[in-house]
Amino acid sequence: MTELLKVGKIVNTHGVRGEIRVISTTDFAEERYAKGTELWIEHPDTKKNTPVVVASHRVHKNFDLLTFEGYHSINEVEPFKGSTLLVTKDQLSELEENEFYYHEIIGCTVYTDQDEELGKVKEIIETGANDVWVIRRSSGGKDILIPYIKDVVKEIDIEARTIYIQLMEGLVE
Repeated sequence: MTELLKVGKIVNTHGVRGEIRVISTTDFAEERYAKGTELWIEHPDTKKNTPVVVASHRVHKNFDLLTFEGYHSINEVEPFKGSTLLVTKDQLSELEENEFYYHEIIGCTVYTDQDEELGKVKEIIETGANDVWVIRRSSGGKDILIPYIKDVVKEIDIEARTIYIQLMEGLVE
């Protein structure tokens, strides 16, 4: 089977007509959840993957609300709560130069421009203005929050899984 990538987490049901509430981990929710798109639902306990086809998508209070073809009631989607929403790697579209998918950034090791290892990117937070990368320190201690802006992020090497940044005053305590 082709590699599957996480695009969201099903956190709850919504209403009684089979709608689910998703916290997305994708930059491209409109494309990812377009009507007719095939997704996979991975159950947290069994790790069994269930294929589903998106019937509808809308945004409500920072959540993506989805319905799937063939699932018309809360009882049918209730078992999906807590599951992970996945797409196949071949469903990803080509990005412009200097654009990256979250899965390409998360797990990369971050170094300062002085070659000091800071840690690995563990999460990406969307703020509206720019993404913020959460770095788990190699040395332990509090996570470092790095804004994804040109002044800070200087070089990204996806193949080598490395990122070089220029530390701005106040970024690291």
